[in-house]
Formats: sequence, structure tokens, C-alpha cells
Amino acid sequence: MSDIVYGRYVALGDSQTEGVGDGDDIAGLRGFADRLAEQLAGLNSEFLYANLAVRGRLAGQVRALQLDAALALKPDVATVVAGVNDLLRPKFDADEVVGHLDAMFAALTAQGARVATVTFPDITRIVPLAKPLGGRVVALNAGIREAARRHGVSLAETNVHEVVTDARLWCADRLHASPLGHERIAASLAQALALPGSSDAWTQALPPVAGPVGGWGAELRWAGGFLGPWLGRRLRGRSSGDGRVAKRPELLPVI
Repeated sequence: MSDIVYGRYVALGDSQTEGVGDGDDIAGLRGFADRLAEQLAGLNSEFLYANLAVRGRLAGQVRALQLDAALALKPDVATVVAGVNDLLRPKFDADEVVGHLDAMFAALTAQGARVATVTFPDITRIVPLAKPLGGRVVALNAGIREAARRHGVSLAETNVHEVVTDARLWCADRLHASPLGHERIAASLAQALALPGSSDAWTQALPPVAGPVGGWGAELRWAGGFLGPWLGRRLRGRSSGDGRVAKRPELLPVI
């Protein structure tokens, strides 16, 4: 385990980093970044945390709108998790997305921050209707691995473990992690950073579910309830992040 004590954590990203799926906009969102911050705060009474993530952001938008602000906060540890929103767009370009991630990794590590990120699960096992996107996930993850290796970024290989596609780790929309999913993502990053008390327990399977799960009826209900509205926003040129700002733009103690 690492004996490094971090004092300033900044999280960059989209809805997963913002915490969508773990809480709500009324009571407040938690999410994996908040959960990781709580663990880091337990190791340092003077620990400070900022979360610059905004839902709906593409990787290029995270770079353009969050990187300079993150650098100005001078973090000694940062997480960068982005690319899924790009992956869902018709004109997805893995090289372009990885280029934005690479630039963020380079800038943050050059300033002395320890950076951590993740690979993404096989979306086709979470959303069977998304089978045409399977190759995109493979290409994006390959690029993330190479960029992480090049810049010494700590990588949580979430996609290689079967449990990450368990439906219980995902919300009903299948795009955002559930509270349990956010808990597992935080644990994977804690292990990647070699934090005291971290382990590979997050990779363990959940207890079996009794009875049938899913089926095409469930797929059609999901398509009508979530895919349709999502496509509608895309056709209107709108994003779930329109008008939103970061929930925690300044470094503050974790409460």
C-alpha cells in the first residue's frame, strides 16, 4: 500500500463523476468521486476536494471546460473519467477521444498530480440493443490503456471483471452506475492508487439472483423509457448538462 498522503483531490469528467445515479438532484448526488474523496479524507485531516464534472460532457468539453480550472487548483491527485458520451455519438472517433484524455493526463501529471482513470465495461452486456457499439468500447479502452501507460496514470481495469456488467451495479437507465456501482468504482480507483485499506474485493461477484432476469420485454421498455428520450435530446441538439455547472468547483473539506 502507498504511504503517500494526498491533500488536494480534483475530479474531472461527466455524469458518472458528478454522481448521477447515486442520490438525486434534490437530496444531492454522491457518486464514486465523493466516495473516493471520503476515503482520502480519512487519511488526512486537512484534505480538500473539488469536483468539476458536469453531466453530458464529451471528452473534448471536459478538456476545454475543466482542465484549466483543475490545474489552477494544483491537485496532488486527480481522476479523469470521460469518453462514454462520445462513444454513444454517431460520429465517434476513438483516436480523437483518446487524444483529449491523453492531453489531460499529460497536463495534470506534468504539474505533479497523481492521476487515476478507468476502462469501461462492455456496454453490450448491459444494453443488448447496443451490440453495434461493442467495437467502440474495445477501441476506447485500448487507447485509454496506452495513454495511461505513457503518462504513468493509475488505471483501474474495471472492464475485465464480469461483475461490472451485473444489472445491480447500474440504474434503470443502464447508463449510470447505481449506488452500489459507484461504490465499486470508488473501490477500484482506491486500489489503483494503492490507498491503505484498499483491495480487490470490488471485483467479487454479487450473490446469484433467483428467477429470470431481463428479456426482450425489458429491452423494449428500456428503449421506450430511456433510449427514446435520449435520442430526442440528441436530435434537438440538447444535452442533459445544458445550463448546469460543477457541483463543487472549489477545494473544500469533505463533510
